[in-house]
Amino acid sequence: DCTTGGGGHAERILESIGAGGSLLALDRDPEALALARGRIGHKSNRICWQVGDFRQLPVFLAELGWQKVDGILVDLGLSSMQIEDPSRGFSFLREGPLDMRFDRRSGITAEEILNDFKEADLRSILRSYGEEPAAARIVRRIVRERKRNRIRTTRQLAGILESVAGPIPRRIHPATRTFQALRIAVNRELDDLDRFLTDAAHHLSDGGRIVVIAFHSLEDRIVKHSFIAMVPHCVCPPRLPQCLCDHPGILNLLVKRPVRPAPEEVASNPRARSARLRAAERIPAPENRKPTASAV
Repeated sequence: DCTTGGGGHAERILESIGAGGSLLALDRDPEALALARGRIGHKSNRICWQVGDFRQLPVFLAELGWQKVDGILVDLGLSSMQIEDPSRGFSFLREGPLDMRFDRRSGITAEEILNDFKEADLRSILRSYGEEPAAARIVRRIVRERKRNRIRTTRQLAGILESVAGPIPRRIHPATRTFQALRIAVNRELDDLDRFLTDAAHHLSDGGRIVVIAFHSLEDRIVKHSFIAMVPHCVCPPRLPQCLCDHPGILNLLVKRPVRPAPEEVASNPRARSARLRAAERIPAPENRKPTASAV
């Protein structure tokens, strides 16, 4: 479990693997991992707890001596614990410092980005990571406000964003995209995600599965294209009469379209409404695949 968070998924994994299985519980947030360990650590002595970035998975597997694993789960969303803690700064509905770091021991904060970055860089963050159509207008207001007083709190920023949006009713809160963009920038959430997925797939045993849950289109797009790139397919130029590329691929897609939560799940857990799940299965290397019968 590359993103253990509060341990909900890890707990279900433990139920599935039984006494003979081992679980690596990994998370960048040491506070979340400590809570998960306190909640489910007593249920098994086969859990290896590790604070770290999921992109370091090959390093952690090497330290454990695990060359191959049977399953990899990555939940790219925030945990409820992180959202509901005002001191973390993830929610625009709660007053708190503009921190937004998964690991509060190091790294730049959202406050530093907002107040110290150049206007052009801020605009790029909101456009690239938040897909915010009003990025230019928002950043102009932020720059104007920070000249008067440093922007330090979540509600202070949310108020600025609400004033830019005006009274027009909107499907989502006007602060949603900006808070998403800042969180992604603070934690470098999209950096090397595609490389991680490739590394992770190569550590799966034959028949092993990788499951990724994304919560916005930027993440989901990277997951989609990374998986497709590892599916067997021909990359030869169209003019060639036969395939010469020898591109066997290593994954088989288990779902062609992302799985979305059912209405009942959204009703009981509104935060799941934007979740998108993609899954793929490791296929044997070409030399280990069973030959198919030839037609006579």
